[in-house]
Amino acid sequence: MFVPTEHRDPARLHTLGTAGKHRATARMQLEIGIAGRVDYQQALVWQEGLVARRLAGGSDALVLLQHPPVYTLGRGGDPRHLGGAGTTGVPIVRAQRGGQATYHGPGQLVGYPVLGLRDIRPDVGWYVRALEEVLIGVVGDLGVPAGRRPGLPGVWCDGRKIASVGVAIRRWVTWHGFALNVGKDLSGFAAITPCGITGVEMTSIEGEGGPGDVRAVIPFVVSRFVSVFGYAGWRSLEESLPEATA
Repeated sequence: MFVPTEHRDPARLHTLGTAGKHRATARMQLEIGIAGRVDYQQALVWQEGLVARRLAGGSDALVLLQHPPVYTLGRGGDPRHLGGAGTTGVPIVRAQRGGQATYHGPGQLVGYPVLGLRDIRPDVGWYVRALEEVLIGVVGDLGVPAGRRPGLPGVWCDGRKIASVGVAIRRWVTWHGFALNVGKDLSGFAAITPCGITGVEMTSIEGEGGPGDVRAVIPFVVSRFVSVFGYAGWRSLEESLPEATA
């Protein structure tokens, strides 16, 4: 069952995004780092540093990037869902996020929020729904109706999955995050059972008639993320960005 979400209702976004007891984000600037195409392991090291920084009292951050082709499997994921990934020559990484098998590659926008949920709302279920709300709003702004499916995380266009969410929490600081399919080349998913859902059909913004350029999508993600989580605004990430690959 597909549950559409009204993505153009600012009041609803405000209610979801500022549900923390003290509305701490209303006084905070989110730091955003926008990188190019970054190796998965390199991005993981970058995340680890940002998590340590946040645990030490640093700012919330959001990293937006793309990865060269890579398959990942969540910490409790079933290796059988990797299917024929081992024959493709594409790296396979056991990730510390929740969830099952997925694919990252060019044309997909990956977001890694590093947020202190203790200061916002220490509720993992709420956090996942907030990420979904960001993504539903983004694709809606780009002319693609989307929503949720009961019992299945992520964002859906009817029965087709356009975005995945897989998070990790360390002492109430978030890492890992979401992946939004932008370009229409989804061939990397063919070797696996994405998200552990047999027969799932993946789709993308371009495949649904929207723009296929990741760079064009980034401003919409930034705007929606700041709005849904209720930040006062955003500034460029102070930490050095990882070097992009070709």
